[in-house]
Amino acid sequence: MTEASPFDMLWDRGRLSTRARVARLRSKAWHVGQCAVAAGVAWWLAINVVGHPRPFFAPIVAVVCLGTSYGQRLRRVAEVTVGVAVGVFLADVLILLLGSGAWQLTLVVALAMSIALLLNAGALFVTQAAVQSIVVVTLVATPGYALTRWIDALVGGAVALLAAAVVPRAPLRRPREQAAVVVRRIAQLLRAAAESAVDGDVDRAVEVLAAARNTEPLIRELQAAADEGLSVLASSPFRRRHTGHVRRMAELVEPLDRALRNTRVLVRRVAVAGYHREQLPRSYAVLCEDLADAAEQMAEQLARGEMASAVRRSLLEIGDGTAQVERTADLSADVVLAQIRSIIVDLLQITGLDVLEATDALPPPQR
Repeated sequence: MTEASPFDMLWDRGRLSTRARVARLRSKAWHVGQCAVAAGVAWWLAINVVGHPRPFFAPIVAVVCLGTSYGQRLRRVAEVTVGVAVGVFLADVLILLLGSGAWQLTLVVALAMSIALLLNAGALFVTQAAVQSIVVVTLVATPGYALTRWIDALVGGAVALLAAAVVPRAPLRRPREQAAVVVRRIAQLLRAAAESAVDGDVDRAVEVLAAARNTEPLIRELQAAADEGLSVLASSPFRRRHTGHVRRMAELVEPLDRALRNTRVLVRRVAVAGYHREQLPRSYAVLCEDLADAAEQMAEQLARGEMASAVRRSLLEIGDGTAQVERTADLSADVVLAQIRSIIVDLLQITGLDVLEATDALPPPQR
């Protein structure tokens, strides 16, 4: 086999990086368009409706309030608007009394940030108070502009609020789509673990273990998707009817996290058993395969926006099977069986059972 040259490796890495960046741009395309339109509308309103010749702050406030995520938009609107007002007013007063210059700028920034902190404001409030005071001192040194800039900030904040209410359905679909991705990965790992348990291929078991250890970002993406969906509900009155469904999907994050962690433990124990030449019972591999089938069915239901309650019967049957399989004196076998049962309990919670109901649903294993 010909070894890849450094140029080929760099080329492949560059292609992967380009694809990742393009995918990131596509995922944020709505945010970019929304911020761009909001900036233009805020500028137009401040000029044509309010009558300000150069409404510098209106588009800035609109864009900063919207940001590149749906999280905490209402809080951002309040913090940016008030932060702009505090910074602009303070700078205008001090320019009137002390004039403009380097030491005046230092004093204005220190006072603006100190006042914001005394008000127990968030980091965005503090930053905006400092930034806008700098803008006034350096670009708008003529006194008497505080009220004008405050109105511009209100215009930008109002446009941002209206824009925040217009939200596509994509953020509401993302939690269930990402939940389906996590469950599908669990199914893939379970099936690979079953194959490794049967043939004892140590190299493949180690590869599966490496793949399992790289699954942590999936949960972070799921949590981010759930948080974004809940933030959309908080900022858009037009999506309130989806509240129940999105909240139920957000509640799946914890059991899915446990299921993925338990799957990683199972995969690791299968790899350890293969390394020590410990033969796991064939029935354990069958349980893993059956559980993988059930997980794939669950992933399909989640992808369709369903709560996967139809898979509960299959999971309960697999749980009954864990109580009837043969037992061995090997530690690896005990660990694998215990992890299979734990994963079943975790997935039963995805079907609507709470943790106690899911635990009680499994009969105790035979001794």
